[in-house]
Amino acid sequence: MNQPKHAAVVGSGLVGSLWTTFLARRGYRVDVYERRGDSRRAGYQGGRSINLALSDRGWRALEAVGVAEAVRREAIPMYRRVMHAIDGTITTQPYGEQGQAIWSVSRGGINMALMTEAEKHPNVSIHFEHNTDLVDADQGRIQWTAPDSSGQGQFDAIFSTDGANSGIRQALQHQGAMDWSEQVIEHGYKELIIPAGPNGSSLIEREALHIWPRASYMLIGLPNPDGSFTMTLFFPNEGPVSFASLADPAAAAVFFAEHFADAYAMMPDFEAQWAHYPSSKLSIVRSWPWSKGKVVLFGDATHAIVPFYGQGMNSGFEDCFELNRMMDALGEDPATLFPAFEAERKPNADAIAELALLNFIEMRDLTGQVEFLLRKKIESVLHREQPERWIPLYTQVTFSQIPYSLALERGRQMDRVFAEVMQWPGIAENWDRPETLAKIWEVADKYLETSN
Repeated sequence: MNQPKHAAVVGSGLVGSLWTTFLARRGYRVDVYERRGDSRRAGYQGGRSINLALSDRGWRALEAVGVAEAVRREAIPMYRRVMHAIDGTITTQPYGEQGQAIWSVSRGGINMALMTEAEKHPNVSIHFEHNTDLVDADQGRIQWTAPDSSGQGQFDAIFSTDGANSGIRQALQHQGAMDWSEQVIEHGYKELIIPAGPNGSSLIEREALHIWPRASYMLIGLPNPDGSFTMTLFFPNEGPVSFASLADPAAAAVFFAEHFADAYAMMPDFEAQWAHYPSSKLSIVRSWPWSKGKVVLFGDATHAIVPFYGQGMNSGFEDCFELNRMMDALGEDPATLFPAFEAERKPNADAIAELALLNFIEMRDLTGQVEFLLRKKIESVLHREQPERWIPLYTQVTFSQIPYSLALERGRQMDRVFAEVMQWPGIAENWDRPETLAKIWEVADKYLETSN
């Protein structure tokens, strides 16, 4: 009788825990090495966003291992954006068609659920407080150290999902086997909380993502199950209006009261929160190749992105789904599988990194602008008239399985359409006339021809 293949997964975060379940279902014996303690016992530690946006790509991967419904029970649908102007005016914009939503999920909650699901398989062992070092990628050998022990193991495959500060990636880089770069953007982030109202009610619309766009910075809010909202301020790190200039909580309170008045009014302990929650950097990690020998990296370990499209977790989950699919198609030999996987996923990882930065500009600068809202109205009609021909970029990224790289290219083509259309005299008044829509389709035919 053949022995089951033996895999190491380095990192039991979101992607590592999900991938462990994929492997266990394939019959692998899996040892997971996690440098932190067990968050289910200690309470979630990480200093990172306590909720995330889960969309179609992520749901597909969760459904493939049978955990989607358990996650959905703890998730909150967000059907639309709610934009808060500086004068208090509120506008709304649906995310997709009727009934389509992105879902607010607890980072810690979904991580713990995925670890628990992985451990249901008797062929899975998770080793906490274990630091790993790569010994030999070609032989599949790693060594580990724990508080009271150390050891070494050889594996048929090693899957590195140990996050943006991946130790496996650093080891490969030091060996000259991988090029790596980190782009730290000029904005960082700080988290705050709008508390729940009476009896667990929400003080602002619950099933929505709230945005306070302010040109060079913005505040967003995602709902939590207890009625509170996690607020994230994306703000310059340095400069006259920055985290550096607002280090004093009292100064930050004055600023918030002026620029985010409605949100500030719902945070009675604002100054204490500002002092308590640190600001953190935002960066993009790029690397190539993603594999060497019996080692492959994916998720944030090789393509961490900024959070402005809500696709970091979804992209990592899609890595899991696609790697599992390619195992079915190509077999499980790392020599064949890993190069094919990285060749397919790298262009898509690069594309979503670019899309996420572009969406930051849209969210902070454009969501409250009349021209932007007009374009969204026109796109909604175009999509309704020919849903296969015109798919809004956000829909391609969030509510489809269209490869990110193709979505990026189609988005550029659609931008060319609207660069022309929005120059037409009277477009704001006449856009919904049949003859105007017919002319828009003529322009679309010119620019979208290569999309099909």
